[in-house]
Amino acid sequence: MSGDPFDVELEDSDLLHEVELTTTLIAAANQSEGPLAPDEIDRLLGLR
Repeated sequence: MSGDPFDVELEDSDLLHEVELTTTLIAAANQSEGPLAPDEIDRLLGLR
């Protein structure tokens, strides 16, 4: 650690992953003619 308070990582991988999942859900909802089923949401989020 350099001790420099401005020497910080500018990329948050957890946040980027969250944004990717949210974008996937928004795109799927936009293309759907109705509400997404819970099973479809789980699939899009990579859940079993």
